[in-house]
Parts: sequence; structure tokens; C-alpha cells
Amino acid sequence: MLDRKVFKAYDVRGLYPGELDEEGAYAIGRAYVEQFEPSRIAVGRDMRLSSPTMAKALIEGATAAGAEVLDVGLVGTEMVYFAVGELGLDGGVMVTASHNPKDYTGMKIVRAGALPVGGDSGLLDVRDRAVGIGTSRRSAPEPEPYDIWPAYVDRLMSFVDVSELRPLKVVIDAANGMAGTMLPPVLERLPIEAVPCYFEPDGSFPNHEPNPLLPENREFIVRKTLEVGADFGVAFDGDADRCFFVDDTGEFVAGDFATALFAQGVLEKEPGAKVIYDVRASWAVPETIEAAGGEPVVSRVGHAFIKLLMREIDAAFAGEVSGHYYFRGFSQADSGVVPFLLMLERISKGAAKLSELLRPFRERYCITGEINTPVADVPGKLTELEERFGPEGEVSHLDGLSVEAEDWQFNVRPSNTEPLLRLNLEARSPELMERKRNEVLAVIHEP
Repeated sequence: MLDRKVFKAYDVRGLYPGELDEEGAYAIGRAYVEQFEPSRIAVGRDMRLSSPTMAKALIEGATAAGAEVLDVGLVGTEMVYFAVGELGLDGGVMVTASHNPKDYTGMKIVRAGALPVGGDSGLLDVRDRAVGIGTSRRSAPEPEPYDIWPAYVDRLMSFVDVSELRPLKVVIDAANGMAGTMLPPVLERLPIEAVPCYFEPDGSFPNHEPNPLLPENREFIVRKTLEVGADFGVAFDGDADRCFFVDDTGEFVAGDFATALFAQGVLEKEPGAKVIYDVRASWAVPETIEAAGGEPVVSRVGHAFIKLLMREIDAAFAGEVSGHYYFRGFSQADSGVVPFLLMLERISKGAAKLSELLRPFRERYCITGEINTPVADVPGKLTELEERFGPEGEVSHLDGLSVEAEDWQFNVRPSNTEPLLRLNLEARSPELMERKRNEVLAVIHEP
């Protein structure tokens, strides 16, 4: 089974086996190699119940098409990215459905340099080839198992000076995802008191879905952080390439504020570096980067755009509101574990609680977070919003519609997969934020 709709803007994702099964995985593996003609690729898989057979089928397709496959086994997505970059491979595939519910399967596909294969960079060509392959299979050689773990853990540890870390107490929610496999060899080398929760990889997700962006999936980490009096809590998504934080008071840390904190640390080590942020981000990010002596650079949303831009301008770091953090020193790819280490470092060096480090941001920048609204006519609604609010500030179409006034701003973007508009708005006071949020939403809600 290979439903064409499983090919999304940035990856492959669909229901197993109704929309994508092993035959489809074989076809995608073959089509990927036929399209890009890589000599050597890495393939990894997550802990989902379907992933072992899906990865095996994908590897068979890739090897049948002529590629040499390094099977890195049960790993987090960032470990495939790292393997591709570190070993100089021609590409890689991670079999994962990321943070989606248990009934999903999928793939994240990259080329050389861990650059993503998305809708604008060849994924639709892979789709068209794959749907034409059918159910026939060619015989293929066995893949070569490869142990990427030692090099991966060493690279992670290079981001912090362990001797400078304090014995902080940290609650870690792996959500029965890949973080439970990835973190133990890292925690062994840290002087912290970790409180590990749901570390057993289990693709049935018996405790909660591995998507910490949803408030209901954060209830546990908030409660546990307060219950044990932790310095902070960290929750990972299913394939552990994103992490989300709650502070010592149990309050969720917005992705833009976390980006600003990390940028401060990066710029202490590399003064004057370029730091990328996405169009949804609060003013907290560029203003913090400039105050720390760095050069802020705004990007479109999505790893396909950010990874290319990182290479073009040689940026040291990039952060997205959605919890993706990218590092030049990590094959210019995103990692969920590196931000966890950097948060330990920021709190250790700051000699202050996380809530205290965040207070200046929370007091000065009043943000709505992302508000999603279904609309019937996305282009028409964007035009309405620009006509109504464009005269109030500077207009940008870098990604959707952005309007920046002196004391408030917003970005509204169409969803890649649904008839939705995604609004992020902020202002210099809570009152103005609420008023402008209501004004913009009133236009979005108009029939």
C-alpha cells in the first residue's frame, strides 16, 4: 500500500498499514535511490511497532536499486542526520512518524550533508517513481550494521564543559519514545540528578502521545517537576529530535524564549556569529541576539529552508518556535539532546533558576503562542488581513504574511497540509496583545 497523500511537505507520514505498508516502504527505498543515485546511505528506525519491518523493506528497496546501506538500527532521527554528515554519506532515511499517534508510520529522508528531501527538493519525484514500482521485488544484499553510538555521544558531549555543570535535578519525560534509548549513555557522563520517566521504548505509547506541543501531553512533566522540586523538566517527542522545557515553577518555556537563551550561550563561545530564527518568533530572539553581539537572520519556517540558509551564511545556531534547534557543530542539523545539554549549561553558569532567567523575556514580550483557525479561502483571507493591518506597519511576505508595527507584530501562515491559518502575535503589553489578537482573529473568523 502506498497512498500518494503520505508524501507531505517535509517528510512521508501516514496510517499503517492502510496508507503505507512494507510494500510501499520497499517502493520508496527503491525510488529514492533511483532518483538521487546515492552510493552509500544510512537507514535508522524508531521504536514504533511497525518500524522493524518497515525499515527492513525500505533497506531491501534501496539495496535492490544499487545503494550500499549502513543499518544504524534503533536510533533517534538526529543520529541518522549525524551519521550522514559525519561519515560523508550520500544520504539517509529515518523510519519514523515523529510525534504522531501510534497508528502512524513514516520516513524522514535526507541527501548528502543531511539536507532534507522535501516537496520542493525531490520528494514528489520520489513519490511519482514509487507509485509506479508496484509490488515486484528484486533480490538484494544484506545491509552492513553500523554502530554510530560512540561517535554520536562524543559529539554531544563536545557541546558542554561537564566540569562547569552543577548537580541540578532534572525530570526527563521520554514519552516511551527514542529519548529513552538515546539519553542513558549521555546521562552517565553528567553530574546531575536525573529523574527518568517513561524511558522504556514502546510504540504503543501507553502513557501519553509523544507530542509535547499539546498541553495535555505536558500535564505529566509539569506535575512531576513540581512534585520532586526539580530545577527544570524536559520532554521529548517520539523520535527525540525536539525537546520542550518547563521551568522550576512548572511553566512551559516558549520555543522563542528557549532560542533566545541558547543564542546567548552560543554567542558567549562564538562572538559575532550569525544566528537564525523563524518568522513566527518573538522580538525576544533578534533583540537578544543583537544584545549579545550576534547577527540575527530571519528565515522561513521549516528545516528544509533553515538547513540551506545555515550553510549559505555559515550560521552557528538556529532555533524554531516549534522546538527544532540546529547546530553548525552537529552536521548543521537539528538535535533534541544538544538543547538539553545547553539548558543544563545555561542554568549552571547563570547561578539562577530557570524561571528567573526567563523573567525578563516573559515580562517584556507578550506572545499569544500559535493559534490555528480553519478557513475556507486561505489566499483570500491573507489578502483581507494585509488590507486591514498592512497600513499599521511594515509588511513582509517571506513566509505567509508578517506585519511589524512599533509596539506589536504578527505572522500568519497557511498550513502545508490543511486549510488552516496559523497566527503568532505579540505586543509590548498584555493589554495590547489581547486587543490586537482579538482584532486579527475577528478578521480571520469573518465568513
